[in-house]
Amino acid sequence: MTPAATAPDTAGTAPGGVRAAYDKARAEGRAALVGYLPAGFPTYEGAVEAVKVMVDAGCDVIEIGLPYTDPMMDGPTIQDAVHQALVGGVRVADVFRTVEAVAATGVPPLVMTYWNPVDRYGVEAFARDLKSAGGAGLITPDLTPEEAGPWLEAAEAHDLDRVFLVALSSTDERIEKIVKVCRGFVYAASLMGVTGTRGTVDTGAPRLVERTRAAIARTGSGLPVGLGLGVSTGAQAAEVAGFADGVIVGSAFIRRLLDAPDLPTGLKDLRLLTAELAAGVRHPVVP
Repeated sequence: MTPAATAPDTAGTAPGGVRAAYDKARAEGRAALVGYLPAGFPTYEGAVEAVKVMVDAGCDVIEIGLPYTDPMMDGPTIQDAVHQALVGGVRVADVFRTVEAVAATGVPPLVMTYWNPVDRYGVEAFARDLKSAGGAGLITPDLTPEEAGPWLEAAEAHDLDRVFLVALSSTDERIEKIVKVCRGFVYAASLMGVTGTRGTVDTGAPRLVERTRAAIARTGSGLPVGLGLGVSTGAQAAEVAGFADGVIVGSAFIRRLLDAPDLPTGLKDLRLLTAELAAGVRHPVVP
């Protein structure tokens, strides 16, 4: 077991990348819109086209999912997309190529991945190749601060953001420990269970953001808080934008592509949804 890690003094202070995207949104009086899509879904080329549409229609940050055979936290929608990507033969190299395509748009790309693929690839090598592709950093949902030493060292060496998750079940002490090792933003997962769209915003979400911000204030990092909880409509995006710094959307984007009869139709639907969500984060509903 790696000894518990401590955050470097530079935590949360990267001059560009994801933090800059959040700061730009805040300066415009709105929340950032963060969109997720797995690499290789519905195909490698289709995913590249889709993320470009999402950027063009209003996403401030793009999360590229690394398809994995055992998606422990993902609901059926993401599982279906990941399965298609894996059957289609997607590889880690395709993830980096998709990152390059997003980076070329000027929007920061993050890779969201379970830890095992990074560990198998080699932590230092993954960090090196992600940086070379123009990636901003990693979101690591199943990596704990206590086990994160090698990743924190590699991320620091290659100037990459490191995004860890806090949850409704996290204690205040735990939230503070997680905040200390984050850079870029803190991912607040306001769902107990697997991912997927929801009809309403979880009533515990504002409190989780409040507790996370309190921990951020104690650490002095000034990190923004992005919230993921199954947002699928502009109205929900506006509601979350009223209390969080970022609105994270994944399953709703994927569903538009899964339900479409062909890629052109899916991309059209994806553009419409992204525009609706982008309008939502620009008109926050203050609680």
